[in-house]
Amino acid sequence: MLADTQKSPTLSLLISDVLLLTKARLTLSVVFSSLAGYLLAVPSPSMWHILLLSAGGYGLAGASNAFNQIIEKEIDAKMMRTQNRPIPAGRMSVQVAFGIALTLLILGLGMLYSLNPKTAMFGAISVFLYTCAYTPLKTVTPLSVFVGAIPGAIPFMLGWVSATGSFGLESGILFMIQFFWQFPHFWAIGWMMHNDYQKAGINMLPTGKPGNATALQIIFYTLWTILISIVPVFGFTGALQLSVVAAVAIGVVGLILLWAGLRLYRSHSEANAKKLMIVSIVYITAIQWIYVIDKFI
Repeated sequence: MLADTQKSPTLSLLISDVLLLTKARLTLSVVFSSLAGYLLAVPSPSMWHILLLSAGGYGLAGASNAFNQIIEKEIDAKMMRTQNRPIPAGRMSVQVAFGIALTLLILGLGMLYSLNPKTAMFGAISVFLYTCAYTPLKTVTPLSVFVGAIPGAIPFMLGWVSATGSFGLESGILFMIQFFWQFPHFWAIGWMMHNDYQKAGINMLPTGKPGNATALQIIFYTLWTILISIVPVFGFTGALQLSVVAAVAIGVVGLILLWAGLRLYRSHSEANAKKLMIVSIVYITAIQWIYVIDKFI
């Protein structure tokens, strides 16, 4: 009885640490983006396809996050936000974390390859850019955000590619929507966490500091995000279509995102940066739901 009592908390802690290592909430949002892209591409969904895409997507996104934490273990130890991650907290060794990451990578690639080779290829490109380009560049230049926006934009279009086996205009639009969205989102995080990031030698803001110049860039990229999000309503994006009603709904959500950016421009507070970050998450989730609902009604 005593042995069973001791094992349970240990297993629970291990599961909790694996979820932290793979950044489960972030990874699930990546999976959701992929599923939205898939649903937009098919006349009727396949549960087996959804299962493989979800599990494979989680594997690759989780592997990327795990490799990221292995590389940034010393940086994570310096920041209050990341000190409790399993590696800097000393609850998990680098070897164990690497084993988990490698296993997830192999399984994820295998599942996506079973859908079609191009899906696995784009998934592999995403992991490579996130791990080998974005992560090391974070301590070198704020341009790392531009590099990181590429793997970050792949999930939405990956779902479309998994269904069609090809990359075309439609998947390109889905890629651009999530690509431009990431700038207001990650610059809001960079603004909010600026002091903590500075301790670790990271600067994610385009001008190097919070201020009007950074806020103006956030507003600029927000406008591009909104514009690209409604482009399919004009009817020249192939099989990717959007009704006028859906475009108006996206425009309304976009105005809320723009309003949050303008508030940050008027008042350079961490509270406003946090609100922008939250609104940006609501935006990308909402427009993906709008796209999918608009297709099936």
